[in-house]
Amino acid sequence: MKPSGVWVIALRGRLPHESKGGSLRTKGTMKTLFTATLRVLLISAVSMVLVFIIAVLLCMNSLYYETNLHNLLDTARILLALAGEGGEDPLPGIASLGDTPYRFTLIQQDGTVIMDSHFEGIRDMENHRDRPEVKTALAGREGRARRNSSTLGFQFLYAALPVYDREGNIQGAFRVSQQVPSFWQRIASAALPFLCFGILVILAAGGMVYLFSRSLSRPVNRLLEIAHAATDNPQGLTIDPSPQNIREWILLEGALRGMAGALSSRISQARAEGQRLETILNGMAEGVLAMDKKLMLHLVNPKARAVFTLDETTPLAALSLLGATHSIELEAAAHRVLASTAAEELPLTLHRGGPVQHFRVFAAPLKGDQDKVNPEGVVMVMSDITRLVKLEQVRTDFVANVSHELRTPIQLVKGFSENLLNTPLDDPEEIRHGLGIIAKNAHGMENLINDLLTLVRLEDEGSPRPGMEAQDVGFLLEEAFKAITLQAKKKNISLSAHCPPGLTAQVYGSFIIQAIINLLDNAVKYSPPFSEAGARVFTAGTELVIQVWDRGIGIPREHLERVFERFYRVNRARSREAGGTGLGLSIVRHIALMHQGRVEVESHAGEGSVFSLILPQETLSKVPL
Repeated sequence: MKPSGVWVIALRGRLPHESKGGSLRTKGTMKTLFTATLRVLLISAVSMVLVFIIAVLLCMNSLYYETNLHNLLDTARILLALAGEGGEDPLPGIASLGDTPYRFTLIQQDGTVIMDSHFEGIRDMENHRDRPEVKTALAGREGRARRNSSTLGFQFLYAALPVYDREGNIQGAFRVSQQVPSFWQRIASAALPFLCFGILVILAAGGMVYLFSRSLSRPVNRLLEIAHAATDNPQGLTIDPSPQNIREWILLEGALRGMAGALSSRISQARAEGQRLETILNGMAEGVLAMDKKLMLHLVNPKARAVFTLDETTPLAALSLLGATHSIELEAAAHRVLASTAAEELPLTLHRGGPVQHFRVFAAPLKGDQDKVNPEGVVMVMSDITRLVKLEQVRTDFVANVSHELRTPIQLVKGFSENLLNTPLDDPEEIRHGLGIIAKNAHGMENLINDLLTLVRLEDEGSPRPGMEAQDVGFLLEEAFKAITLQAKKKNISLSAHCPPGLTAQVYGSFIIQAIINLLDNAVKYSPPFSEAGARVFTAGTELVIQVWDRGIGIPREHLERVFERFYRVNRARSREAGGTGLGLSIVRHIALMHQGRVEVESHAGEGSVFSLILPQETLSKVPL
């Protein structure tokens, strides 16, 4: 796993024949170097011996027939010379030679046989003019051939010489032939010794091949032991030096030991780097998904598992991108990235039964070192922008609400100002009425701006504010009641307060007073004349509870979850008539959050409301008696 801008995922696998320790073990069915070299070299040696023997036999066969033909040709020359001695015509002289150990034949110029020493029926003999050796002799050259005799039915060697008359003209041909046994019949008597010699040669070659294969495989097995030891014991090799006294093998073993040590170091570094990268991925706030070309997932970090509710035990090998995320948008984006080999950024909104989640997804091709053109897969990084989207929506709503809240009073101030400019000075009633409306709307705008500034100060943790101090809660409640008493008297609303004596808390005193005033102000505004309202303070376990209640119009149930939102009003017309800005309860909620507390409401339409400001255990203390 290697994230860097585009997350490069290094996926590790184990070969089928790899041991648990990571070293490569040979199976029993695999060939060893010894058996492989022994087989190849033995077959090669036997083949070479056989080829040599066959070549020798073929050479001897050819030499055997060539020697006999040469001897036969010499014999023909001698016989022809003997027949022609005395200056006689050679052809009749040849015919008078009589019986000899050879078969000889006289052929005339036209190919007619006039004499054959082994065949008496000369008239029945076929014309010999087309015989190769006869044709050559009649042409004036020495001819020879080897074939089966069609006349006698045996294999013969033939040697033919031209016969000349006294004028030097060719009269015919003198052919000498001899029946010879086959070469293989000649060597049959020597076959057994020859066979034994061949077997001995083959055995000797096999022994030499065996010794050579053995000497070749032993150093290789030694190197394999070093490789296994380097894999199983990365801290150091425990194999003794090789006893082989061969320079090349010693150098190779030394190089392999050095390479094994360097490889072990690199493996350790790679593992450490992988663990660091895995820690980074697991600690990322972004979700990371890595997949191959077929969009089968290879890596999903914890954040992505949480987003798509994937259990830690869920195997990734069988999960596709669509099967894991159920998002057609992500699948389509992955296909586009694979097709274009370019990174892409897209928004993603997830609806999974709970709150809507918004993400910005960066999808990039995963390219390997070998092929940097065709991607091997896709990597997706998902940034959660739900809070940013909500803040943007709040900002938009805030601007719209402020503009809406200011538009009406500004229009009224502008309209009545223009009206006053046109009103005669002798009409005091009209002037007083216009000035009253202007003052009322100016006061409303001032309250709105003050509340907005209060909200900004509460939300800005860096803004200067007094430190938290131990405050008497009864005193804070009394200060809040002083600010609201006059408004309550105007509507004849009876106020009551109850707080245990001596109760103190670590709070921002001015903000707690502001929160109680806002709650009491709403209680007076939305309660009918001659009704009751009040506040009570008590402890619930380790929490301090400040409750403000009234017997006013109440809040319908469907509005209870939204009353603490900015500018939210249950009845806008009545709220404006009462002079409310729509920010009072939102300020109360922010004050509660500032104290690590919360605010709750319980109300029923027509029966009144109860607002509870609940502060945690850390704020609560007792004043010593």
